[in-house]
Amino acid sequence: MAAPLPICYLNGEWLPLAEAKISPLDRSFLFGDGVYEVVPVFAGRPFRFSEHFDRLGRSCAALRLRDPHDRDGWRAIMRGLMERNGGGDMYVYVQISRGADSERAHAPLPQIPPTVFGFAAPLAKSGAEQLARGISCVTAPDIRWARCDIKSVALLGNVLQRQLSCDVGADETILLRDGQMMEATASTVHVVLAGTIVTPPNSTAILPGTTRSVVEEVADRLGLPCLTRDVSEAELRSAEEVWISSSTRTVAAVTTLDGQPVGNGKPGPVWQQMRQGIADLLRELATQPW
Repeated sequence: MAAPLPICYLNGEWLPLAEAKISPLDRSFLFGDGVYEVVPVFAGRPFRFSEHFDRLGRSCAALRLRDPHDRDGWRAIMRGLMERNGGGDMYVYVQISRGADSERAHAPLPQIPPTVFGFAAPLAKSGAEQLARGISCVTAPDIRWARCDIKSVALLGNVLQRQLSCDVGADETILLRDGQMMEATASTVHVVLAGTIVTPPNSTAILPGTTRSVVEEVADRLGLPCLTRDVSEAELRSAEEVWISSSTRTVAAVTTLDGQPVGNGKPGPVWQQMRQGIADLLRELATQPW
């Protein structure tokens, strides 16, 4: 990802990112006690704004953490980050920590002012060569905790498993648990089996991806068969196509898995239709309110 843009938001203030500071007793720093969202912005318009902040609310509720803003408040923060950083295509990151306590105590959960932080960064776009080549992934056992449905800042398991792909020059790590495909470290995984797009069901082991719902919506628009069910490791390895989807990538074709080609080793025809369908959807939404 690209380096963040210069202006951030911290607890009601707009300031240079380099000058932003939090207490070392902040519970997100000490315990990973916080939640976050990443919202893609295309041509100055946040994509799936409501879905992202609905999920943020669910994450807050799961942590028994008060969401400090209503929807209009989050809109104002989003708008401020976009405008102060030049607009255009970017992503906006927002994080809520339980806040800075006067001591380091696991529990009871303190009733203190939360820390609210946000920044923006350029949204990287794949060039024609990369799109034609696709991306490479490796697989690894899923070592993360049992509540992956919470978009928590406690991401050490994801970080360590993403490093496995970096170690071999790959782009992402797809996680396996008990012989089943889960998700990747920062994305949903879809496979194409006998022409049908198949995605594992949401559960406590999988984050409910906002771009996943976009894939399902576009598949319905295009008349592409789409199914939610468990996907075995064997099905992953024998799939005609494998994709990963996320807010910052939309949908990327996986053409190499653990050093072996996926299908014929090139982005597949169903992915081509999906990519075009998502591009068409973004154009339709460009002038609509968010």
